[in-house]
Amino acid sequence: MNKTPDKEYLFESMPVPSAVMQLSLPIVISSLVTILYNLADTFFVGMLNDPVQNAAVTLVYPVTLAFNAVNNLFGVGVSSAMSRNLGAREYEQVRTCSAFGFYGAFVSGLLFSALCTLLHTPLLALLGTDAQTLNATMGYMRWTVWFGALPAILNVVQSYMVRSEGSTLHASIGTMSGCFLNILLDPIFILPWGLNMGAAGAGLATFLSNCVACLYFIVLARIKKGNTFITMNPRQLRKLTVKQVRNILGVGIPASIQNLLNVLGTTILNNFTAPYGAAAIAAMGISQKLYTIPMQVSLGFSQGIMPLVSYNYASGNRQRMKQAILFALRIIVFSMLVLSVVYFLGAPAMIRAFMDSEEIVGYGTRFLRVMCLGFVFLCTDFLAVGVFQALGMGRNALVFAICRKLVLEIPLLFVLNWLYPLYGLPFAPLITEVFLSCMGILMLRRIMREEVHT
Repeated sequence: MNKTPDKEYLFESMPVPSAVMQLSLPIVISSLVTILYNLADTFFVGMLNDPVQNAAVTLVYPVTLAFNAVNNLFGVGVSSAMSRNLGAREYEQVRTCSAFGFYGAFVSGLLFSALCTLLHTPLLALLGTDAQTLNATMGYMRWTVWFGALPAILNVVQSYMVRSEGSTLHASIGTMSGCFLNILLDPIFILPWGLNMGAAGAGLATFLSNCVACLYFIVLARIKKGNTFITMNPRQLRKLTVKQVRNILGVGIPASIQNLLNVLGTTILNNFTAPYGAAAIAAMGISQKLYTIPMQVSLGFSQGIMPLVSYNYASGNRQRMKQAILFALRIIVFSMLVLSVVYFLGAPAMIRAFMDSEEIVGYGTRFLRVMCLGFVFLCTDFLAVGVFQALGMGRNALVFAICRKLVLEIPLLFVLNWLYPLYGLPFAPLITEVFLSCMGILMLRRIMREEVHT
């Protein structure tokens, strides 16, 4: 298969604002739909007015967040390598990278599921469960992790690979198909008028929706065979070289470490919240879910421009690469400013939409109003990391990951919880993002100055 003219136009000639929006908007929309389906679990479980069931969803969140460690290892690493190889016209290497991504995700998903199943007793203790929340947490984890790790990981990695070719619409359709199914199934499985499974029903709905999304990408690859570089042919792995693996893992491992550190940070946060009871845990969980909306919008733009940045970096068009980065930065900073105002003013109503409990609304409002102050800093940080990944600068991404969690956020959680118990916790990510956004801007300026004059 040769590079199609429409993709060449998208990457090489289309006006930069149009190219950025064409690549990013489907990802942002699918990310928002993904958030909607994540919020659906919290929303419908919240309709039970049982803090224990809602706490179960919150306590398992770090484990499902750990899926992103595998997603980034193969999804981010492989998609970055695929886009750079496309820009360099090395098409056979693109195919080899895609096969490595598919089978790497498949094997990792199986291993993840097996380990969590075998070690579930110490894992549940580590997550902060107690006698009150144990059964509900185990019921939710059974479907989302024990059975659900493989389809959850595989469909995200396949989405990254489809996106690397510029087919963001297909990537979004695959993701959204599973999301909409999850939203439809949630009330049927969770609520008393349906199967009345509670948190376990939310987990079952998530498992089935991820299976559907995974199937979509597999069928898509079959239908587009001969018109795509994505392949699931295991024989393609014979052509894999040490250099290719190094290039993929050089980006994927730092991205994976970043997410493992995110899991550690979230686990520590939940453990600090747990002594204050199920209401505090539920409020923190709802606030974290609402926080994912601006986070995913920022990620959507940073991931959306990655193929454009990677392609033009590899093809030598550094000026176009710089224009894409600056345009995306302007768009997401403005978006985050608007969302910050909306969140600060609407925090009580947003929390109450999930659980109509004065105690939970009180906790959640204070948490969310602190979190929203960091939205603008968050988006600049994410954009910087996205550019590092697109250019294959895994070390820079790793530095950010280490600074974010080990140097700043986790130590701050301990200090702030000691100084200002419970209510000091949301300040840790805020202070962290302020520092990292300043670092990100400085490093982006340096990269763009160097690359444009190369």
